Amino acid sequence: MAVSPSTRGHSRFRRFAEHTAAILGKPPAFLSALSLVVLWACAGPFYHFSQSWQIVINTGTTIITFLMVFLLQSTQMRDSTAIHLKLDELLRSVSDARNDLVSLETLPDDQLQSLHDEFTKIADAADRGGSSRKPVGKQA
Repeated sequence: MAVSPSTRGHSRFRRFAEHTAAILGKPPAFLSALSLVVLWACAGPFYHFSQSWQIVINTGTTIITFLMVFLLQSTQMRDSTAIHLKLDELLRSVSDARNDLVSLETLPDDQLQSLHDEFTKIADAADRGGSSRKPVGKQA
């Protein structure tokens, strides 16, 4: 089966985004960025703290931040989707689970809040010594 050029492009971007996020999420990347900021600050007296000196760091950090938002959003969306699929599979496999929770992310905010309140009450009851084994499939 042939892979379309669009799919190859998405796959390359995904790999690039994951690789970049993995590298930039480690301490050496942070230390490198910190070192650049310290070097920039140390250069201030030589440039008399001019507007051009300030624009260098502002422009650089703005560009990097702008690009990183898209890379991180891509990797987070992929991870979130994978986690949702895994949780959905677990919900489907537990006989007492409420299968209506599988598509929870599509519910309106008021229904999500209502479910949150319900589960908070269940957790509070368990903390007070109530049954922590309350059947999930049964409504209170």
